[in-house]
Amino acid sequence: MTDDLSGRLALVTGASRGLGWALAQEAARRGAHVLALARTIGALEELDDAIKAAGGAATLVPADVTDDPALARLGAAIHERWGRLDLWLHCAVHAPPLSPTAHAEAKDLDKALAVNARATQRLIRALDPLLRAAPAGVAVLMDDAREEQAFFSAYAASKAAARVFWSAWAREAVKTPLRVLRALPPPMPTATRARFYPGEDRAALADPADVARRLLDAVAARAPDPIAL
Repeated sequence: MTDDLSGRLALVTGASRGLGWALAQEAARRGAHVLALARTIGALEELDDAIKAAGGAATLVPADVTDDPALARLGAAIHERWGRLDLWLHCAVHAPPLSPTAHAEAKDLDKALAVNARATQRLIRALDPLLRAAPAGVAVLMDDAREEQAFFSAYAASKAAARVFWSAWAREAVKTPLRVLRALPPPMPTATRARFYPGEDRAALADPADVARRLLDAVAARAPDPIAL
């Protein structure tokens, strides 16, 4: 995959804010037609306005990644209209409240596992044939390893499960043109991080737009997995 994404189809899951928003804009700036998936319609419309103002093109996909029928419809719609998917940037994430492991609420754990782990596997199921149908499909998971941090167990467990799905998928695709990668973004002033570190100096954190540029540059340059940013 080159730096120029003209004629390519890029799906960004979790596109309504943070790094997902920045990646959607950057992919569109490089010429991709962006499929922007998120739950919040208003935020998606703002993203669409920003992409169009910069001369890009997007198709909005208001959906919840935990909605299995919606994901199946998404895969079918992409197949019917485009027949392939060139790039998938998986940014959708849920940040449960921090708590001692023994005190994690069942509803918080269940939602973290549903969004961060189970939805990742269901999206792989829906998108794998479309990425394999592209000449050189690429999928990138935004990873975040916190297994050894206190109070992060619900979040870290769900992300670790997603990583297992992703790593196994990567090994299954090793003899194909499909590239399945992980990215390790630096701390950014996102809503997810604000839930974990509400009092930190956000001015000292990395700019999501800059991280998005560096990530897509690394993908184009075939940087080794995982992509350290």
